[in-house]
Amino acid sequence: MTVTPLPSRGEAAPVFDLEKVLAGIDTMAAQRPVAAQIVSVANSDDTSAKVLSRILASDVALAGRVMKLANSAYFGMRGRVTSLQFAVTVVGFTTVRTMATVALTELDDESRLPEDFWDVTTCLALASSTLAPRFGERSQDALCVGLLAQMGAALLHHDDPEGYEALVAEHPDFAQRRTAELHRYGVNSVRLTAVALEQWGFPHTMTNRLNQVDDATSVEGGLLRAAFEVAARLTVEDHEAVPIARLSCGQLREDDVVPVLDQVRADADELRRAMLGD
Repeated sequence: MTVTPLPSRGEAAPVFDLEKVLAGIDTMAAQRPVAAQIVSVANSDDTSAKVLSRILASDVALAGRVMKLANSAYFGMRGRVTSLQFAVTVVGFTTVRTMATVALTELDDESRLPEDFWDVTTCLALASSTLAPRFGERSQDALCVGLLAQMGAALLHHDDPEGYEALVAEHPDFAQRRTAELHRYGVNSVRLTAVALEQWGFPHTMTNRLNQVDDATSVEGGLLRAAFEVAARLTVEDHEAVPIARLSCGQLREDDVVPVLDQVRADADELRRAMLGD
């Protein structure tokens, strides 16, 4: 699908070719064959922790990140995970697959990303995970949705770096930014993430949350909307808070957000180091 959006402010509109961008990800995958294999097999019914850890061991950097995450405060196993197979069991197959997706789409290379990409992403992931039980969701699954939610923003930035940087600067509010992305590219970043994950066979339970984030009546999209609000309160200067009850379809109150903000502040740096291998 080639999308030719309307020009903004008299500028020539960039031509955004979705198929070309997704094909570019497949080209990246050829350079990270282990990560690509993990993305392919991790959701298979006959994949075991033993099989997945054997594949993972072939990529030392990625294996190290999985080990670091398994031993992080988030999973409560600090210093007790000493084997890769146990690490895979602790973090779960979906998390390993998410980390492999981060690697093969080069989200671990900050030089190719929008400014503050990982500051926002760690906030999204931890906020989603912490709030997930209030929506009847599994915390680990919500962590993965938060970690990948901004992948589309990275793809837009890679395709149109100067234009996307200007768009981000003009629209610090995440919801307004998605509207501006849609106007400029014909697709917003969260929807682009969903399209990519659908192409790779990620479960609909993950992609539906992404697809419904801008439907204000959707409880399923409410978790990610609330997570974006938490991220904005922590990362966007002079952010004007949006009532969390409205964003969450009544699932949350403002009192629920205070401990989440504290938890995200406490754990964000460690999650960032685990994801980037710092």
